[in-house]
Amino acid sequence: MRVAVFFTPPANHPLTVTAARWLLRDAFRGESFAAMAGGGFDAEALTALTAEPRRYGFHATMKAPFRLVGGASLADAEALLADFCREAQPCSLPMPRIATLGPFFALVPGAPAGEVDDLAARVVKAFDPLRAPPGAAELDRRRRAGLTLAQEANLTAWGYPYVFNEFRFHMTLTGPVPIEQQPAMAALLDQRFAPLLSGVAIETLALFVEDEPGQNFRVHAERRLAGVAQPDEP
Repeated sequence: MRVAVFFTPPANHPLTVTAARWLLRDAFRGESFAAMAGGGFDAEALTALTAEPRRYGFHATMKAPFRLVGGASLADAEALLADFCREAQPCSLPMPRIATLGPFFALVPGAPAGEVDDLAARVVKAFDPLRAPPGAAELDRRRRAGLTLAQEANLTAWGYPYVFNEFRFHMTLTGPVPIEQQPAMAALLDQRFAPLLSGVAIETLALFVEDEPGQNFRVHAERRLAGVAQPDEP
């Protein structure tokens, strides 16, 4: 089993509902959907182009998937999520937009997102005591991507290369899209998601679980960020 701490809006949020239909799977309910052709793509093509993010569900990684250290349980992870969210403050995603990350499409902030980055860094640190060290096969898989020195240091220290200064908030919507199809994909995603992108806020965090290697991730628990900002000193 692996667990992860992801951001995803609540189950009934319009963005979550639309993204579940787009990815053809609802990570909250385990429900699957058939693809709807559009934008010059038939249902079969859209099913294939969304296969890679489908297994994880609609999410932004805060703490990447990890195995629990010996002696720790799923209940411990759920309790830590509750404790963390009781103190952590919600924050807004500035100017959310759909963009490409290499050949992939994702929902990303359109302006610097310091509060979001700070929240992600806090999640990484808070949940690390529950993380078992990655095995050799996982380390090799990460390194095959070609890591910078900073990313290698993160992998060694935190089990994942893309944390802290290497973190980039994103909610993946496709696998790799051939370059000649990217303009059509951009137009289709804009059609389906643009009306939902105003006022996106990170107000909850969720504990996702992969019960067995290769299985779909599911939402195990979700908690609201309930912390209150402290007034500035006079």
